[in-house]
Amino acid sequence: MADSQTLRTFCWSELGTADARAAKDFYGRVFGWTFADEDMGELGTYTKIRLGEHEIGGLYELSGPMFEGVPPHWTYYVSTEDVDATASRAAELGAEIDMPPMDVHDAGRMAAITDPTGAKLALFQPRGHRGTTADPFAPGAFGWVELQTRDPARAKAFYTDLFGWHAKDDPSGHYTEWHLPGAQPFGGLIAMDERWGDAPPAWLGYVMVEDCDATFARVTDAGGRGLVGPHDIEHVGRFAVVADPQGAVLAFIRLAADHA
Repeated sequence: MADSQTLRTFCWSELGTADARAAKDFYGRVFGWTFADEDMGELGTYTKIRLGEHEIGGLYELSGPMFEGVPPHWTYYVSTEDVDATASRAAELGAEIDMPPMDVHDAGRMAAITDPTGAKLALFQPRGHRGTTADPFAPGAFGWVELQTRDPARAKAFYTDLFGWHAKDDPSGHYTEWHLPGAQPFGGLIAMDERWGDAPPAWLGYVMVEDCDATFARVTDAGGRGLVGPHDIEHVGRFAVVADPQGAVLAFIRLAADHA
């Protein structure tokens, strides 16, 4: 069981990739992650992503008929005390259930949804595994997850009802932070406009880094592609958005001194 401070926040980041070996090489070179493979029987091999002694996520290969046509992607999990009840409520609020609640060995119970604005998300009820154990602000850890959507109002209504999140708009009205009552923000929301083209709504994870430009250089050296080059946000930090060699999209950020 997760403790009360981790429930209803992001607890796990997971990569579905077309080439697990190549993905390990890429992310190891870029972020210094290490990897531990686990035999999941008929489910194949699942790889735990490690940052030092801490587990921060997992990866698996998109192989077999069930993944035909599915592009490489990152999925983010929110921890919940009762995944069946949460999935049921999500459906009542207009979400699609992509994967109904199922047990994942003794680790826990999960489900996958598409929210009413089109962004995909996973739910996790911890049992033998609580999710990540890393400090979210440690270099190499996932410290922020951002919803990019064309319908911010509907997204706010959905997530505040489903998880009890509070949506705090910044003074400019261009960005929203998610937080639980009395706690620090853990994610955000940004409205998609013409700059996104035909990109689908999605959750985007940010990895904390010590040097955004050096990390960006490692991405391109390792075969990745820059989507948004290193860019400053006043009083927040310097960030970039990239695609790995298989096309999965991820961001990273060096927080400003007054925002860390």
